[in-house]
Amino acid sequence: MAEWMPFILFGVVALVLMLGYPVAFTLGGVSLIFAWLGEWLELFDDAFLQALPNRLYGVMTNETLIAVPLFVFMGVMLERSKVAESLLDTMADLFGGLRGGLGISVTLVGMLLAASTGIVGATVVTMGLLSLPTMLKRRYDPAVAAGTICASGTLGQIIPPSIVLVLLGDVLSSAYQQAQLDMGKWNLETVSVGDLFVGAVIPGLGLVFMYLLYLFGVALFQPERVPEAPAREEGQASLWWRVLTVLLPPMLLIVAVLGSILVGVATPTEAASVGAVGAMLLAAQRRQLNLESLREVMRSTVQVTSMVFMIFIGAAVFSLVFRGFGGDDRVSELLTNLPGGVVGAVAVVMLLMFLLGFILDFIEITFVVVPIVGPILLAMGLDPVWLGIMIAINLQTSFLTPPFGFALFYLRGVAPPEVTTGAIYRGVIPFIVIQLIMLGLLAWWPELATWLPGVVYAE
Repeated sequence: MAEWMPFILFGVVALVLMLGYPVAFTLGGVSLIFAWLGEWLELFDDAFLQALPNRLYGVMTNETLIAVPLFVFMGVMLERSKVAESLLDTMADLFGGLRGGLGISVTLVGMLLAASTGIVGATVVTMGLLSLPTMLKRRYDPAVAAGTICASGTLGQIIPPSIVLVLLGDVLSSAYQQAQLDMGKWNLETVSVGDLFVGAVIPGLGLVFMYLLYLFGVALFQPERVPEAPAREEGQASLWWRVLTVLLPPMLLIVAVLGSILVGVATPTEAASVGAVGAMLLAAQRRQLNLESLREVMRSTVQVTSMVFMIFIGAAVFSLVFRGFGGDDRVSELLTNLPGGVVGAVAVVMLLMFLLGFILDFIEITFVVVPIVGPILLAMGLDPVWLGIMIAINLQTSFLTPPFGFALFYLRGVAPPEVTTGAIYRGVIPFIVIQLIMLGLLAWWPELATWLPGVVYAE
């Protein structure tokens, strides 16, 4: 009975989450019930819970996590300042004369929004509201339109400054230190959020390139699915001036945030503060900044940040109870005894995370699953940056996959009735294949994620 308790705890938590109960209270509440039950059955030592105040104090004093509210503020402010609307209109005019030009515009704007906001749900909903009606009006195949919007929206998972990578970097940092201690290393190496940001650049841009390649292929072999858009009566010089004025401010913001990290003059937290101030300046330049809009943005930021940190608390309780039942040892035995060694262990963990992505958001998976399996996999000699990017792209693929992908639900909520659920499912399948190809390339060639951090942070 004792050896099955951690797996029963995990299963009950997943079941209660599927019933729709709040994540933070489910993690903490179910774990405390199991702790009480385990103590009553003499299977659990309540001394494990005495470490909770230290865990919470560690969260409170963690400077890296200050980046979370700052990046959320930046994303919400940019969303309210109508950056996406201006970008989409301008890029559509720029590429409208090409077959598939509107799809190309949506992909490029999705990339820019991902690099500006890092919030997947907001990007999918915004792109769905702005671009889907236009694509349907221009007689685009609903499946191609829906698939392009969903795939472009999920780029916020992998293109920095992604909130996913901020949280994942913090958790992986702790897991990497624990793995080294378990291996008897006392001169600890570290991995930072900045390492993950830099490591995600090549895979993220690679995904964008393959998305565009697919759209070019559709335009070449199935041109009726992506017709040309009628050209506007506008001079070429006027169009390019509009492109410059609309594209330059968000590009400068992206360069300021990512560039300061890449050249080593700012930590991700400091860069996040630059992004927050830059987003306010951008909103002011578009005359979208006033006291009322600032209140709304701050209220949304507080709501999202509070949710994230409440999940932190619930996940801390869960991890302590899980460890108290010997869950770490059970999972370690399971993964190390799998056929295929490291490859088999990574494959099983990736499959588990992919399936959990149907019922859990990335925050829950990052806080619940990664602390359990991360130290074990890293102790097998895996590179933490490579593992983090693999996890991020794996979850991105999960959020696209029917029938439970979160991105599909986001788009379904704002799509007009003529776009059927079946069309959305058909549309995302080619992009899922592209995601799996990128995962395969990363697995075969880890340098895609590890080479650039080695160059940027070379001593």
